[in-house]
Amino acid sequence: MSNFKIVPLSKNYVQHIRETRKDDFDHEVIEQTATGAGPCRVSLKPFEKGVDRRLLFMHTPFEVDNVYNQPGPVFINADDVEEYSDIYRFPPEIKANRKSFPLTLIGYSSQQMMVLTRMVGDADVDEMITDIFNTNPDVAYLHARNSQACCFICKIEPI
Repeated sequence: MSNFKIVPLSKNYVQHIRETRKDDFDHEVIEQTATGAGPCRVSLKPFEKGVDRRLLFMHTPFEVDNVYNQPGPVFINADDVEEYSDIYRFPPEIKANRKSFPLTLIGYSSQQMMVLTRMVGDADVDEMITDIFNTNPDVAYLHARNSQACCFICKIEPI
């Protein structure tokens, strides 16, 4: 069993965004047909280009406002979807598609300060996450981000 769990955006959190069509920054949510793979930040599954409807909005994955807040654009399915449930391994569809999903792992302390960054490249992301939590006690959690677009994909917590 792994030493981490994947934390997608919750259905409860995005339901409010779907209903109000406003994000936490009071921006209008944009609905569009998928032009890229995404992924959806709830299901952590890629979008089918030209088919799936998605919502674009600004999100910050942090609880405390500070210099590392990094708010940015994220996508979710326009329709209600199930949260990613295989939480003890990194989403296989993202892991398997390094071209569409080049990954960077960013580690933060319990005070929400950045303490580590790792480009995943050709490494196995599950093994890299395990190693980071085993060898870096100052890392309270990780964020997976797209290395090219820099956008937040999911949070990763040690268990």
